[in-house]
Amino acid sequence: MSAASRAPQRSNRATRVRRRAALTAGAAAAALLVSACSSGGTSGGGGNTNFVTGTDGIATVAAGERTAAPDLSGKTLEGEQLDVADYRGKVVVLNVWGSWCNPCRAEAKHFAKVAEDYADEGVQFVGINTRDASVRAGLAFEEDFDVPYPSLYDPTGKLLLRFEKGTLNPQAVPSTLVLDREGRIAARSLSQLNEERLLKMIKPVVAEK
Repeated sequence: MSAASRAPQRSNRATRVRRRAALTAGAAAAALLVSACSSGGTSGGGGNTNFVTGTDGIATVAAGERTAAPDLSGKTLEGEQLDVADYRGKVVVLNVWGSWCNPCRAEAKHFAKVAEDYADEGVQFVGINTRDASVRAGLAFEEDFDVPYPSLYDPTGKLLLRFEKGTLNPQAVPSTLVLDREGRIAARSLSQLNEERLLKMIKPVVAEK
């Protein structure tokens, strides 16, 4: 076989190798996105955080076994400074979300409604917006769903990594935590919530005296 006839064969083989590599990379990226946005996450990633998980996927912690939430402060999507510790004395609902996440979009209307319904009950909602490359996407999400509460902008997940190991799974978005009036973690869900399940998390903590 001549050198001239071997050259096209080498070129074709190289093209096939590059195509297979691209397909493999694309599949890996798709798998990562699916794992990062799930309506059925259950694992917090190990650690001993005293959570007791019910059959509905909602985990709770007895009042005497709760741990304090970490420092959660920074800029909101609107560019305002926010410190969750300033809401001490209120029940705080923390919702981790991203505009790219379909389960987040599905639960957003329920969060907006409950946040307004319980505003006079001493309940403050705060979002943690993660993995959005710019604030524009997050702001559009808030406008689409009439979100009445602020969200900390956390594109790289730094705030999420401040939680004690086992509290949150960075791959489980959306996730929700409820903090009691002393700023301690009282309840958790690592999956999409409807209004009924969200209220099931909030009401027992609101009722505490």
